[in-house]
Amino acid sequence: MVGGGVIGQVSAFALARARWTVTVVDPSPGLGATVAAAGMLAPGGEAAPGEEENHRLHQAALDAWRELVDEIAEVTGETIAVHGVGTLVVGLDAGDRRLVEQYAGVARGYGVALRALARRDEPAPFEGLSARVTQGVLAEGDAWVDPDEVMARVRAANEALGVEYRGATVRRCTADGVRVVVETDGAPLEGELGLVATGSAGLPGGLEAPPATSVRPVRGMTLRVVGPDRYHLPMVRAYVHGRPFYVVGRAGRYNVLGASSEESPVRAVELGELQRLLRDGLEVVPELETADLLETRVGLRPASGDLRPFLADLGGGWWWSSGHYRHGVTLAPVAARRLLDAVGPA
Repeated sequence: MVGGGVIGQVSAFALARARWTVTVVDPSPGLGATVAAAGMLAPGGEAAPGEEENHRLHQAALDAWRELVDEIAEVTGETIAVHGVGTLVVGLDAGDRRLVEQYAGVARGYGVALRALARRDEPAPFEGLSARVTQGVLAEGDAWVDPDEVMARVRAANEALGVEYRGATVRRCTADGVRVVVETDGAPLEGELGLVATGSAGLPGGLEAPPATSVRPVRGMTLRVVGPDRYHLPMVRAYVHGRPFYVVGRAGRYNVLGASSEESPVRAVELGELQRLLRDGLEVVPELETADLLETRVGLRPASGDLRPFLADLGGGWWWSSGHYRHGVTLAPVAARRLLDAVGPA
């Protein structure tokens, strides 16, 4: 398993449960795009025009996540919390509210159950939001997980199943017709099968992508702050003068802010990008004015040409799982199922 992000590690778990002997090779497991993810499992709140197939896949992922949680608990006795709080979609100004209406039309067309909310009738979901936000729609089936918790629990389960972790950099991947070979900065590895799950980094040397299969990096930034208490309240997805913004409230007044998206291969915090995210956050959630900024996280999401995830057979026993874009956490158990369906049990 070349790559130890959420796709690689959840896939490793599925294979290990199917009695494969698995080695995960990554110099820094879980510190790629996964580390910056907010952990939203939100097929309703993220319904977008022209992405009905993706929506169906994300909807199936909710059930797959609940099964994964049960499987992890069977192995370790510990669970991963899935917080089914829903997503409140709102707009700040008149133009933004029209965007909410357009979103609602698309979402309902996909079969999403939405409930219109007015602040005067149900003030609780709007707690801490700007007084300008007086209405919205709630996608009640959406949920979130904490990616840090996910990675810790999945790794513990993997290690309990005998999965080995190698903190090495992969130099080249090849196949000789019988075995797959991974050349690293340490000792080489050999096996029956190999999976590349390196996100936006693409394929290591020695492997070629099938025609019309590629990924590009899209930078995303999230902020972690301590401020408003929105734990147990819906996640908020907002349009702010046409720009997207979200906030996910966690325990201890901890909040994850995001919706940054830049076509860039550089994993860095640009001041303009940071300023836009902070400005939009303060407009939607004025209480952030007195919040404490804990950290800024940046990841490079792997976007395919059609924004759909794929599992590609590279030949010689090699497979490539990528293209999950901003939905890596959501789609991890689905990606693992696809791989297991393709290769079967050991």
